[in-house]
Amino acid sequence: MMFRSHMEAALTEARAAAARGEVPVGAVIVAPSGEVIARAGNRTRELCDPTAHAEVLAMRAACAATGSERLPGHDLYVTLEPCPMCAAAISFARIGRLYYGASDPKSGGVAQGPRVFSHPQCHHAPDIYDGISAEPAEALLREFFAERRAP
Repeated sequence: MMFRSHMEAALTEARAAAARGEVPVGAVIVAPSGEVIARAGNRTRELCDPTAHAEVLAMRAACAATGSERLPGHDLYVTLEPCPMCAAAISFARIGRLYYGASDPKSGGVAQGPRVFSHPQCHHAPDIYDGISAEPAEALLREFFAERRAP
């Protein structure tokens, strides 16, 4: 089967999150069939929920759609390197492949900081592909925070 990136769908979710005043992070989950079965953007402010990260919301929707707490063979596309909380949830869900855009030197949990998937306590580590559409993901984040820091 030929590889097809679904990062543009995740970027669409990130743009929608920014329009809602949320940090612009978007995520989509793709079933083994190639169908996008869940999509989400950050909603921490809207839902007053610190766990309402795009990845967590997308995994919740995908698990509901499949009727299972695990998503083996599924792909997760997210515009920003997952934080440690999301990385742990990705492991618990048994996501098959993780594709992410921008790296997150401050709060990342995959290639930065705690590197959740490299710990012996990690029950499952997905295949990881970073830098997918990193430039537009980084630009969204830069613009979002520049607007909030401007006088």
